[in-house]
Formats: sequence, C-alpha cells, structure tokens
Amino acid sequence: MDYNSLIDEETWAFIAQTIESYPEDAVELSIEGQRQVYDDMCRVFHQGYPEGVEATDVQANGVPVRVYTAGQPTRTVVYYHGGGFVVGGLESHDDVCAEICVQTGYRVVAVDYRLCPEFRHPVQFQDSWAATEWAAAEFGDPLILAGDSAGGNLAACVAHYSRGRLDNVLGQVLIYPGLGGDMTKGSYLEHDKAPLLTLDEIKFYQTVRFHGDEPVGDPTYAPLHDTDFSGLPPTVVFTADCDPLRDDGRDYRDRLQEAGVKAHWINEDGLIHGYLRARTTVGRARDSFERISIAIEALGQRIWAYD
Repeated sequence: MDYNSLIDEETWAFIAQTIESYPEDAVELSIEGQRQVYDDMCRVFHQGYPEGVEATDVQANGVPVRVYTAGQPTRTVVYYHGGGFVVGGLESHDDVCAEICVQTGYRVVAVDYRLCPEFRHPVQFQDSWAATEWAAAEFGDPLILAGDSAGGNLAACVAHYSRGRLDNVLGQVLIYPGLGGDMTKGSYLEHDKAPLLTLDEIKFYQTVRFHGDEPVGDPTYAPLHDTDFSGLPPTVVFTADCDPLRDDGRDYRDRLQEAGVKAHWINEDGLIHGYLRARTTVGRARDSFERISIAIEALGQRIWAYD
C-alpha cells in the first residue's frame, strides 16, 4: 500500500507527533506501560475545553462517568471511548466530549468502563449498559449513542441490546469502529500495516478481551455477529480509509440497510485510525469531526439527511 500517495503532509505530521509519545511497538510493552504512553500521548493532544462547558464526575450505577453540559440540553449523548478495551478513560477523550457538547448543545456522558485484561468480556459491555441505563433514567432525555474504535463497538453493542429495553435511543454514531469483521479479507489485509493501527495490534487487543474460547454469536461482543439487525436506531458510521477496520463500517451499514434500518457510511479518504486527535491540525480530520458533530445533532433532532 502506497501510503505516501494516500496520506497528506498534515496527516503525516500528526502520525509523527503521535509516535513521539506512543511508539509503534507499544503493544509489546506491559499493560501498565501501554497505558502510560497512551495517557502521555493523549495529554499532548488535549485541546482544553471550549468556553461554556462544565464537567462533573459522578457514579452511574457504580460506573464512573463524566457529565458535560453547556446551557440547557434536551438530549443526552452517551460516549464510549476507544483504546482497544485496554487503554483510555475519562481523560483520554475529555476534550473530544467537551467539543461534542458545545457543538451539538447536548449533554454528553462519557463512560469509564473497566479495562482488559484485568476485566474481560462481558464486563466492558455490562459497564456500558449500566451507565446508559443510568443516563436514560437520570436525565429523562432521548439518547444518542456514540463512540470511537473500541467505543464504537460498545455503542453498537448497547444499541443492539437496548431493543425492547430502552425506548428513547434516537440514533448511533460510530467512529472507526471495530465490529467483529472477518480479519482474513478486505481492509484487514489491504491495510494490515497501516499507520497507527496494524492487523497484528488488532489481534493483540482481541486476545485480551476474553477468557477461554472467543465468544461466538454474541452481539454484546461483536455486533456484526448478530443475526437480527432490525429495530436498530438510525445509524451513521465514519471510517478512515487507511485503517484495517474500515470494512467493518461498510459491512455494518449493509446489514442495517438489509434489515430496513436507516444507515449511512462515510469513509474518510486519506485518514487513519485515531484521527479524532488530529481534528484541529489536519484539514481532513477537522472536516470529518464537523460531519460527526452534525450527525449527532441531526439524529438528536430526528433528522435524517442521508437519503
């Protein structure tokens, strides 16, 4: 793959800055080492809060969450952070959540689910569901589910599980999610050596998610493994073109559309996994983040602008 022709200079500069804090062989470090370099990297890219945002840390059915508000919100976004289920937390996506709050006007609840390998599936899903139930009961507002990477997986898992259990999920916005696609074909092979996320790294993150045999047919583990995609909320999926996970977003869109669900897939040319942190320095990432915020806001208003 000729990434020099696909990726522009701004994105290469972002990749280089990321690697300064989070080395390309980070998965070879201990779990504590991985978390340290990831936290260091997130601090480098932290943008601070836009004016007018307030954030409060509380417990949501025993799960730590951070609640962001600006003004008088009428919708709640539940946000699940990325990090391969191994790294990340309330600080790693703190500024992203604050910006989503300001740009949409909605409340944002960031979920600090427990991490692998100390806690394995289904703990991450259970924490995400518990926090989502709490948000629905605590605020009484319609919900939009959103997340990136591993968090995109959890957002979709919650969406699938919420059918018949929550009646106020207006939509989901998934950002370069890993949804349980076939690793032997498509983008997994085409971009197996992509910058900032390789196929080997994906396989590592997968192996620490479960005890014993990998779960089969469990949509709280891999949403693409579900057998019923009907009744899901309107969905917008964003993927990075230079990312092994790209085709998961396309395939998930296809499954939803086949089941009669409103679904739209936006594949961002020239971008790589983790580009949310590049939203202020890379033009393509800035444009994508604007599209993400617009999608969240529109779904919250029951507007579907993709037909």
